Amino acid sequence: MEKKTILIIGTADTKSDELLFMKSCIEAQNGDVKIMDVGVLGDPPFTPDYSKHDVAKCANTTNKDIIALGDENQAMTKTAEGASILTRKLYDEGIIDGMIALGGSMGTDLALDTAASLPIGVPKYVVSTIAFSHLIPPERISPDLTMMLWSGGLYGINKICKAVLSQACGAVLGAAKSTQKPHEGKPLIGMSSLGKTALKYMVHLKPELEKRGYELVVFHTTGQGGRALEWLAKRERFAAVLDFSLQEVVNDIFESVVTSGSNRLVRAGEVGVPQIIAPGSINIIDLPTWQKPIKRLKDRPRHVHNRLISSVTLSVKELKKAAKHISKKVSNSKGPIKFILPRKGVLEWDREGNELHDPKTLNVFFDEIKSNVKPNVDVIELDCHINDIEFVNKVLDIFDEWVKQGIIVKGIQ
Repeated sequence: MEKKTILIIGTADTKSDELLFMKSCIEAQNGDVKIMDVGVLGDPPFTPDYSKHDVAKCANTTNKDIIALGDENQAMTKTAEGASILTRKLYDEGIIDGMIALGGSMGTDLALDTAASLPIGVPKYVVSTIAFSHLIPPERISPDLTMMLWSGGLYGINKICKAVLSQACGAVLGAAKSTQKPHEGKPLIGMSSLGKTALKYMVHLKPELEKRGYELVVFHTTGQGGRALEWLAKRERFAAVLDFSLQEVVNDIFESVVTSGSNRLVRAGEVGVPQIIAPGSINIIDLPTWQKPIKRLKDRPRHVHNRLISSVTLSVKELKKAAKHISKKVSNSKGPIKFILPRKGVLEWDREGNELHDPKTLNVFFDEIKSNVKPNVDVIELDCHINDIEFVNKVLDIFDEWVKQGIIVKGIQ
């Protein structure tokens, strides 16, 4: 097997022992290594492959000027800019096959930017003293980033630290050897769904889209899934987006932690990707099961999905607010957009006889959407549930017509 080269990123003036240990771990497994020094003030006791001066040059500045900023946050931000540009350049030139970075809060801040500079399919690992911490904004986490908690890594190298670093080095090299990078071929269709229990349309749509020469990519809308969908949509990776699960938008409006951020339902429209939208799961707010319920929501009808996530229903007032917010987002789309309203329900739990069944309240949302979207949004009402085959058939009718019109690129058989 061809040797793979891993880029190790860290502050070589303060973490030289750790960086050189990582280098030895990767080389012992028949991998090659390049080290990038992202320190600012000190000089390393060894010669890295890419110095802090090389990093600064990529940010159109010098290390001396970075130091002259006189502010550690500004200095690290500028260094991160150079490191990200240099990392992408090394990948584009075929010099590296993956990256691993280590650090505390400073190093992690920079590492998130360097990881984001690389496309999906390129192994990107961050070993951090703040891995999985609430300090890390979810929107800065690349869709295929792997993080590991750097236990015992604050000061000096030790047995615990070595155990963590050696695992991480083996993981990134193994990933570089085995990864199957997304390749050119069948056009991708991005779809959102809340699992396969609450929303079931993908079961029927996947084989039908594959027959037409497309590959379906389904994102689980529990926060990070929606972020990944938006990340890829912004980079125009999709021939079309079928966004049928929108409760992440509601979660964001009403300040649930299960959110994809304010850019949810925005990125595809910004770049003009054709969208078919439906308000799947729009009548619930998701909350962590293990947290004490928010006082204003504790008496709402509740569906406990598991020990991690639960859902409660929205009030009429909240649904009206959500409808106006969503209407504004979709109306700003620069591309073609259809908005399907399945009048008989938007998730399995709101079917007649189930615990969240409340058609009167849900109809308030539908009516608000119709009243608030701009003319560029074509609203289609259906007398069915979102999980009924009639919904699937309508989606395929729209999809096929758009392919016929050349709005969606034709699939590859």
